[in-house]
Amino acid sequence: MIADIMQAAQSVKVKICGITQPEQAIQVAQAGADAIGMVFAKSPRQIDFDVGLKIVKSLPPFVQTVAVFVNPSEHEVERAINKCGIDMIQLHGTESPDFCKKFANRVIKAWRVKGIEDINLLKSYETTVRGFLLDTWVKDQMGGTGKTFDWSFAKEAVNQLSKSVILAGGLTPENVGDAVKLVKPWGVDASSSLEIEPGLKDINKVKVFIESAKAIKF
Repeated sequence: MIADIMQAAQSVKVKICGITQPEQAIQVAQAGADAIGMVFAKSPRQIDFDVGLKIVKSLPPFVQTVAVFVNPSEHEVERAINKCGIDMIQLHGTESPDFCKKFANRVIKAWRVKGIEDINLLKSYETTVRGFLLDTWVKDQMGGTGKTFDWSFAKEAVNQLSKSVILAGGLTPENVGDAVKLVKPWGVDASSSLEIEPGLKDINKVKVFIESAKAIKF
């Protein structure tokens, strides 16, 4: 019985990032998102801690909240956790393994992938984070580029790393199914491809994205 359960097909987890309004957070959760991302780093989608708290309070149980930072101070991370009640911290900068270790049970380390050699670099973080988010490398942009990278690198990361891998970077309702089939990640993440304008999601696109991602079983 237990073996049958372990072998049962599973679907990918979905995070929708760049949420800026409590009303949209509720709509995204109702569409089936497993996690909501809020950007506290400098970005067209940046919000402050007061808005972050309102978003967290608006959400139903079992929807995780993720605070996105780029090279934050310890104080900034602690404020997100203590003031907003954030569940997870997503770090998109050059944060060291030692910095990640301070919040290890909450940290998703984002990594902008250039090539297969990045997998060995990620291994130095394996004991200090909960998981990895793989994004596209674009010069001078820490995320939200809307561009894909070679998914074979992400597939290799899934095979080699001991922590869960979340795939990001240019995922859309049209290509997310193919990405999940190939990579078999723990989760997928999208933001700019689902927007009407920065910070405002097209809820119909969000629904199709989530349905397309979760339709693939592996």
